Amino acid sequence: MPGKIDALLDDKLQNVEWGEYKLGDLFEIGTGSLLSSGELKIGDIPRISAKSENNGILGHFDTVNLAGARHFENFITVNFFGTDGGIFYHPYKASVEMKVHTLKIPNIEFNSKTGNFIASALKIQLKCFSYGNQLSSSKLKYSDFKIQLPTKNGEIDFAFMESFVAELEASRIAELEAYLIATGMSNWTLTPREEEILETFESHQNTRGGVEINWSEFRIGDLFDISRGNISRQSELINNHSGIVFIAQNDKDNGFVDIVKSENHKQFSGNSLVVGRQTGVVYYQEKQFITTDGVLVLIPKNNFIKNRQIGLALTSLLSKQMFSFGYNNTVSAEKLNQINISLPVQNNQPDYEFMETFISAVQKLVIKDVVIYADKKIAATRDVVNKGNLQN
Repeated sequence: MPGKIDALLDDKLQNVEWGEYKLGDLFEIGTGSLLSSGELKIGDIPRISAKSENNGILGHFDTVNLAGARHFENFITVNFFGTDGGIFYHPYKASVEMKVHTLKIPNIEFNSKTGNFIASALKIQLKCFSYGNQLSSSKLKYSDFKIQLPTKNGEIDFAFMESFVAELEASRIAELEAYLIATGMSNWTLTPREEEILETFESHQNTRGGVEINWSEFRIGDLFDISRGNISRQSELINNHSGIVFIAQNDKDNGFVDIVKSENHKQFSGNSLVVGRQTGVVYYQEKQFITTDGVLVLIPKNNFIKNRQIGLALTSLLSKQMFSFGYNNTVSAEKLNQINISLPVQNNQPDYEFMETFISAVQKLVIKDVVIYADKKIAATRDVVNKGNLQN
């Protein structure tokens, strides 16, 4: 369904009539104001700054009675760095900082769909600004910046924006639903065993099922065979986005760099741990991969990492032992072999079932709000997906 909807949405964009509007003519343009940190007291009103994340929200403050504060509601913001800085729609009442411009269309009330559609259209036009070339309010008002918007009978077609964003949302929610089902995360209901384990941790008790939870230390060299990647230069690889996963000692994205073509490099099977030699960062790798000589690969003896939950549990537990390593103290296979990791045990052996169940429970708690949100959105947009304009 998502692919079908996306194709139909592309067709709609191709067939719509578009009009060009000069920003200074279309929008009522304002700016925020400067308030000192001493004036800002914690409260309920969002304050919009030049931040490029979290919709530009600096925090929530009590600014209602501040004489110098400027408040806006149901508006779009553009900060001094244009698209690179952030262009956001705000349905709520907010105070605005000095380096942020506000945009409203006179006599038009945005909603979440039209506001976000227009904000996205603005991002296409305002890409050329930076710290050395800031976007002032006079440039917004008087320069020849134009925005393209859908039109009907010579007027801006807000109804089209609403239907398009609703259908786009339906498509993305359908993708989310499919992902949750495919990854087994659509069910967030805890099993009795998961509840039991969580209650043990939350209550700080040291028993589960009447049996004491014991922890014991195990030497990494007794649990894993340690190997090393053999790629010294990334230029050795052909980045054609097909083939095998290539990872490096990045400190984000699970070390992922690209999917590459590789014929002569050492390949490692999945269900392994990797450690960056210069970063000490530990990742779990589920699928087959290749890597650089800056990465140590921990291959479990006796194949005891059976699934993602166990891999993530071990990643977390090993990470606690790696805090002393970094660029000034690199990790070697010899050092790693001698490190001890503390694991829950049963009958003097690592209790992998306990680790698996605990991680499964934590994942369900984390995903719960996402699943509930998705379920509500799926129900709300079901009619949109089934509308006649989405049929062949």
